[in-house]
Amino acid sequence: MIVRYPLLESEKSSLLDAYTLLEACFRTSGKLLIAGNGGSASDAEHIVGELMKGFCRQRRISRDLSKQLCAVDSQMGARLSEKLQGTLTAIALTNHVALSTAYLNDADPLLGFAQQVYGYGSAGDVLLAISTSGNSGNILYACVTARALGMKVVALTGKDGGRLKQFADAAVTVPLKETYQIQELHLPVYHAWCLMLEEQFFGG
Repeated sequence: MIVRYPLLESEKSSLLDAYTLLEACFRTSGKLLIAGNGGSASDAEHIVGELMKGFCRQRRISRDLSKQLCAVDSQMGARLSEKLQGTLTAIALTNHVALSTAYLNDADPLLGFAQQVYGYGSAGDVLLAISTSGNSGNILYACVTARALGMKVVALTGKDGGRLKQFADAAVTVPLKETYQIQELHLPVYHAWCLMLEEQFFGG
């Protein structure tokens, strides 16, 4: 990835630090919670799509689970055994419209992500906080909540990293200033993480 995107050479160590946190989370059956605004909200959904099903590998379920499915119903169990794919548990905090609109109307618009982190998060989980500026208020509140719960925080940001870096256990800071350019380099970063995780957990 860094050969194709040499601007990220300066972030190689941070990329690997972040990956180590993600691997440790999934190794202990933890969850990845992901938050971002605007284009970064789309990135959050994109990452979930790569982790919750096969990305570049066929992720067959275990024989034991296949037997259990078929024991419940032989016909449907056989189809489930063929089609279900191995997963790494990831939740985007951007797409729960009823919850988030109710909370922003009834409580505080800036604390919507924090409320979901409080509800879904546990010690050992990871929050992936995406903010091109590093100063998005709702992201910062989510990070404070995550740290208080004993979660790790991985930041994916740009510019100088903003306030977000101070709450992150690992931070990848794209060395660019324009939002769209930062977002263009966020994609290969999280694709690399997803590929590395898939190889680690489903590479055989």
